[in-house]
Amino acid sequence: MAKVVTFGELMLRLAPEGYYRFVQAESFGATYGGAEANVAVSLSNYGLDTAFVTKLPSHQIGDAAVNSMRRYGVDTRQIVRGGERIGIYYLEKGASQRPSLVIYDRAHSSIQEADVNDFDWDVIFEDAEWFHFTGITPALGENVAKICENACKVAKKKGIKISCDLNYRKKLWSKEQAGKVMGQLMDYIDVVIANEEDAADVFGITADDTDVTAGVIDTKGYESVATQLCQRFDLEKVAITLRKSISASDNKWSALLYDGNAFYQSREYDMHIVDRVGGGDSFGAGLIYAQMQGFDCQKTIEFAVAASCLKHSIEGDFNQVSVEEVLKLAEGDGSGRVSR
Repeated sequence: MAKVVTFGELMLRLAPEGYYRFVQAESFGATYGGAEANVAVSLSNYGLDTAFVTKLPSHQIGDAAVNSMRRYGVDTRQIVRGGERIGIYYLEKGASQRPSLVIYDRAHSSIQEADVNDFDWDVIFEDAEWFHFTGITPALGENVAKICENACKVAKKKGIKISCDLNYRKKLWSKEQAGKVMGQLMDYIDVVIANEEDAADVFGITADDTDVTAGVIDTKGYESVATQLCQRFDLEKVAITLRKSISASDNKWSALLYDGNAFYQSREYDMHIVDRVGGGDSFGAGLIYAQMQGFDCQKTIEFAVAASCLKHSIEGDFNQVSVEEVLKLAEGDGSGRVSR
């Protein structure tokens, strides 16, 4: 079975062409994506044996969703089929000072209405070394939160490393709900990934001298956030992405990693954004890959940030890059010159 297992919702993404607004659109491009699915595709592209677990309807749209993972070599054998519908999200891509807009249509999706008995985690985790999920998945409902907890219990029993991207989504649940549920799940987690706001939204742990809306981020404040997360939940590592938003089109991008003893800061990239959806997921995949390859902490954070930087230049949820491309950027070649 797969060495890395990810669990979450695979959704149908519908988006107007280019930078058209919803009200301008006469057609929508259809692709697939979802936080944990995005991680699985990245890891498979890097050559790791990776499985994605979810529940999808047993009709042709469900088949198309499964095939969107299979084409990248992701193991889909443990995807449960059943239920009535696949979740949908509509994406209007932002530009300049106009932000992107996401509208969800995911109520009563197959995974949202999944049962704890749908998944045999002892079978799913056979020979697995790493399990990854995000805070989006338990936010889908109490039943899905229970499925996540069951998965974590089995993974922990088997000695499997567990990572979680907090990924707070205010359209799915309140901060109070997130804090309660994620606080319980943190008992099982080894590696936590967060963005600039997640720790504050979920656990009330804030960074000093920071204004995310104004693009002002103080690294020392996030070192304190990482330290508090490690101490409160007895974590092995905390990674925090740091996005300075100049506009919807241009960001500065970096991250830090804390291993309980020392902090590791990546270089900062100036990014002109083609598509930022999946940016955090590509970071998480880079972090997992680097750790499984035995990279030291500095090389790990540089690899993860470079992988995510490249994702911002690629259309769709999935990060279509190779290990060689990531290493080239991580090692300093960000010129963008034509490769002949």
